[in-house]
Amino acid sequence: MTLFEAAPAVGGQMHLAAAIPGKEFAETIRYFERRLEQCGVEVRLRSRPEVAALAAGGFDEIVVATGVTPRVPDIPGIDHPKVLRYDEVLSGRKRPGRRVAILGAGGIGFDAAVYLSQPASADPAAHFCDAWGVDRSGLSQGGLNGSPDETPARELFLLQRKTTPAGRTLGMTTGWAIRAELARRGVKILVGVSYDRIDDAGLHIRHADAPRLLAVDHVVVCAGQESSRSLYDELAARGVRAHLIGGADVAAELDALRAIDQGMRVALEF
Repeated sequence: MTLFEAAPAVGGQMHLAAAIPGKEFAETIRYFERRLEQCGVEVRLRSRPEVAALAAGGFDEIVVATGVTPRVPDIPGIDHPKVLRYDEVLSGRKRPGRRVAILGAGGIGFDAAVYLSQPASADPAAHFCDAWGVDRSGLSQGGLNGSPDETPARELFLLQRKTTPAGRTLGMTTGWAIRAELARRGVKILVGVSYDRIDDAGLHIRHADAPRLLAVDHVVVCAGQESSRSLYDELAARGVRAHLIGGADVAAELDALRAIDQGMRVALEF
């Protein structure tokens, strides 16, 4: 078995998820790296095989799991230097300024808000206790001192086109904590927003039937994803049978569970 990976390491979008405070995807990546090694899989990093090479490679089966690319909405000024994609931010390739607007309040939008509002701390455990009002002495009733304290790293606006409450797709057991965390950090969530343009002044929107300027340093786009399936389509055009899984198959909400399940089911068919 040969695994081709265009990036310097396996894991794909899990590396972005691992950057979010409180998410443990780094251990998931480590587990799969070790399993690939134990199973004797030939892993070719920084490798994008050509369609012709795959077609002539003598493979019995080909599985295309090329993932997704961020969707870029059609907004005047979307190519302005102030605009950053979520993958550029969560990967650390780009660092937003002090005032930031996030376009899209789905799961990735909320993740980006948590990531960007997280105060710097040399002691994450102590920071967590202070942020949630946990008494580290253990002397307070219930272990809480009742005075949560946290200074956010940035001023954030989390924006959603829909008029429904933001965060409805968050996990039932974690969504309340994420919303409470962002509220404590002063993140401003606006729903029913339409985007007019982006320019040097910032992000021009309409909210509550009135024009408004958000004078932000950067705009982070978290407006969904599109399947990256050109390799699959080119193989199909050559008459080469392949299996399409993960985000390359369905680019709705990013779902590691669905992608892993598809991979297992495809493998068990061989």
